[in-house]
Amino acid sequence: MNIKTVSDFRAAIRQGAYAWPGGYPLYFITDDGAALSFKGAKENRRNILEAIACNHTRSGWRIVATQINWDESDLYCDAIGVRIESAYEEEEEE
Repeated sequence: MNIKTVSDFRAAIRQGAYAWPGGYPLYFITDDGAALSFKGAKENRRNILEAIACNHTRSGWRIVATQINWDESDLYCDAIGVRIESAYEEEEEE
């Protein structure tokens, strides 16, 4: 999902952290290539909304898309450091 407006971002948050259909885990991508978890995006919502509304700023908070994390088992949120779940490369619990 491409995110071009504040409304797009709010719609993505409402849709949740999993793609439908399929239930695959989603994350946000910023204009500078950073990965943000849904929790990280919610915690930094004000910065993100301001960056989207002021399209010309390069603060690092402007989200441009959501993406499914297919198989990156070592993908972490650049905002809060939590691991972003992957669809196929989950580490087995012992």
